[in-house]
Amino acid sequence: MDRSQALGNEPIGKLLWDFSLPAIVGMLVNALYNIVDSIFVGNGVGEIGLTAVTIAYPIMLIMMGFGMLIGIGASTLVSIRMGQQNKEAAEKILGNALSLLLIIAVVFTLGLTLFLDPILRLLGAEGDVLPYARDFTHMIALGSVSLYIGFGLNNIIRSEGNPRIAMFTMLISAIINIILNPLFIFGLGLGIKGSALATVIAQTVSAIWVLAYFFGKKSVLKIRTANLRLNGAIVAEIIKIGISPFLMQIAASVVTLLFNISLIRYGGDLAVAAYGIVGRVAMLILMPIFGINQGVQPIIGFNYGARNYARVIEAIKKAVFAGTVFSVIGFIVIQLGDVYIVRLFNNNPDLISLGSHAIRVVLIMLPLIGFQVVGASYFQAVGQAGKAAFLSMSRQVILLIPLILVLPQFYGLAGVWAASPIADLASALLTGFYLMTEIKRLKRNIVS
Repeated sequence: MDRSQALGNEPIGKLLWDFSLPAIVGMLVNALYNIVDSIFVGNGVGEIGLTAVTIAYPIMLIMMGFGMLIGIGASTLVSIRMGQQNKEAAEKILGNALSLLLIIAVVFTLGLTLFLDPILRLLGAEGDVLPYARDFTHMIALGSVSLYIGFGLNNIIRSEGNPRIAMFTMLISAIINIILNPLFIFGLGLGIKGSALATVIAQTVSAIWVLAYFFGKKSVLKIRTANLRLNGAIVAEIIKIGISPFLMQIAASVVTLLFNISLIRYGGDLAVAAYGIVGRVAMLILMPIFGINQGVQPIIGFNYGARNYARVIEAIKKAVFAGTVFSVIGFIVIQLGDVYIVRLFNNNPDLISLGSHAIRVVLIMLPLIGFQVVGASYFQAVGQAGKAAFLSMSRQVILLIPLILVLPQFYGLAGVWAASPIADLASALLTGFYLMTEIKRLKRNIVS
């Protein structure tokens, strides 16, 4: 059976397993190498290195946001066009996506290189932290073109029905990074710059792998020179759908910036380092959920395009259940092993005490996250960009930013930590309302 046609015919449970497992494995390894990076930096450079990486993190979120804007927007359209049996249109979307990614990479790299120090100071890098943040971010910026190509186009590999190749893309990058990090930091004595260099090399190999796939014989869709010319209508569609995850990443960047500013004010550099650890651990737990998310999107998109709404509903329910299982397991591990987790990154007793408390509080609503993430992304998968953007932004902007600004005024550092779980609870309730309404609509449209 053709890979894309299987999306409309094979059992949903099997499809979800086949598409999500490679994504989960790839993203877990991806998250692990981010954690390994931080462990090497924390032990090889010290708390100041963890602080520098955490302060620079909003820039990396913005870079990923642009990759999502094009990659997820294009991959959603590809899924729908494949469901409509329109391969030619899907290939035009692929070509336009590649051109957009290259343009963004060049503009972003030039802008960041020219204004790096002012940007880092705006993010809170001062004194001894600034040189470390500069070394790390400058190297990452120089390799951004590889990040955009590898990360952006990998979504389309999954959408055309080849999740295992998409998994290998992430595995290749992660394994190279894990090998090179200790070599560059400890073996060659490059410090934090070595960590960034390892990341850039890994991403470059990943980008070459992705391009080789689309120019090779195994892909359903091909990169064709004629399709690289930008088409206004296609670009508008890509941006319209991709704007939701893009805005979510931009919001995450703003949230991280506000967190860092509040943490420096109420807890100092050590609190920023603790927040960096919480973020890395949360990423590890969330990656399986994002993997399920990525696995279910082409299934939903294809069947929605084919008007097979019963299969769409089944896919939603099974993805939500799987996401909730992972989030509950992560919650249990964190609540029982908080001290041991933080100790992996650094042996400073003050950092261990502060970090273990922070990780318990910040992630207390973790059992609800699986449902919220999968539920919100459904609207993106079916091209309902407005609702997807609203639900994605509900936590990061509408709820979390005001909480970060207000709660610390009354509760200090405790207010900073409490902002996240309050926003998690409210956004989960909001997503539940919208998703239940949508499922009722789909049921009415099912043709007997």
